[in-house]
Amino acid sequence: MIDLLEHCVRIPSLSGQEQAVAEFLRDQMQARGFTRAFIDEAGNAVGVIGDGARQLVMLGHMDTVGGDVPVRYEEGNLYGRGTVDAKGPLCAFVLAGERIAAWLRQDAPPEATDWQIVVVGATEEETATSRGARFAAQQYRPELCIIGEPSGVNGITLGYKGRLLVEARFEMPARHSAVPAPGVNEIAVHLWNWIDARARAWNADKPKAFEQITPSLRSICSGADGLREWCEVLIGFRLPVEFGPDAMISEIDRWLIDSPFGNRDDFAEFVYSGAEQAWRASKDTPLARAFVDAIRAEGLRPAFKYKTGTADFNVVGPAWNVPIVAYGPGDSSLDHTPDEHIAIAEFEQSVRVLERVLRRIIGRVAESTTT
Repeated sequence: MIDLLEHCVRIPSLSGQEQAVAEFLRDQMQARGFTRAFIDEAGNAVGVIGDGARQLVMLGHMDTVGGDVPVRYEEGNLYGRGTVDAKGPLCAFVLAGERIAAWLRQDAPPEATDWQIVVVGATEEETATSRGARFAAQQYRPELCIIGEPSGVNGITLGYKGRLLVEARFEMPARHSAVPAPGVNEIAVHLWNWIDARARAWNADKPKAFEQITPSLRSICSGADGLREWCEVLIGFRLPVEFGPDAMISEIDRWLIDSPFGNRDDFAEFVYSGAEQAWRASKDTPLARAFVDAIRAEGLRPAFKYKTGTADFNVVGPAWNVPIVAYGPGDSSLDHTPDEHIAIAEFEQSVRVLERVLRRIIGRVAESTTT
């Protein structure tokens, strides 16, 4: 089974450059018994199993961040960029789909034909655009959704934090350094200190990271040309369900209004982007219960998880508002690192878990799929 992932990982697929890997996955799904496979208008690789009216979408992503991690096998692990985030989970979807397609042709119960399984390899998840997921959100109306992200073979992810990116530029006429009034650099530092203090105040009575505001200073640079001086900062936020991007924007606007530095329009320009609301799903759904049972059947102890990052989970979760989990092999602490690798045994075990989940879901209709 690992051969599919190795070949997939060997194809470079930075965000916005996914065509080659999309063609590879489309061809693989065609060869592995999917009812049909194609590349859609957003560049997503899509495979469909069955023609039923009830729909289950399995959405992973094909793109990766940069950085060359040489593809190799060492001590039962496959190394390479994307093995964990997130070609591993996506290839597990394809392999589980192949098994379900064969099962449907042979001895699946009649009620299984009521279902259609859609596997989507999405584009641009690693950027704030999430182009592939946003397109898919408009194309499908599933009853259930599985997002392909590393949770570990026994992990079931039920939530992702929200996100906001803030680009701030402070600019003023140049002046002598002996002038006691704060300059653009001091103003930028003042903003960061205020953000840090605001986050600490919010987090004081919230021990769980999923409930906290987590700011990060992504970059800061300044310059002058003799007539003007400026400072630019990029600040990222990971935000909880209870404090979304709109609330953060309102607070920053209030800081500007209340700041001692003068009229906002005179010195400051703010650009907000990448806003995603946090999304948390229920564990009391047929989908989550199917994962619990499938993981136990592998002799493992299921663990529900809530992630401090953001994923396509945040895009399609609110758009579809159906039972949703994120699942996939791999240790998410290896995401984006030079040591990214996946345990071959875990990858293969995750395929079995997914196959069990799909058999249980589409092989029975007695249990309601509503939240």
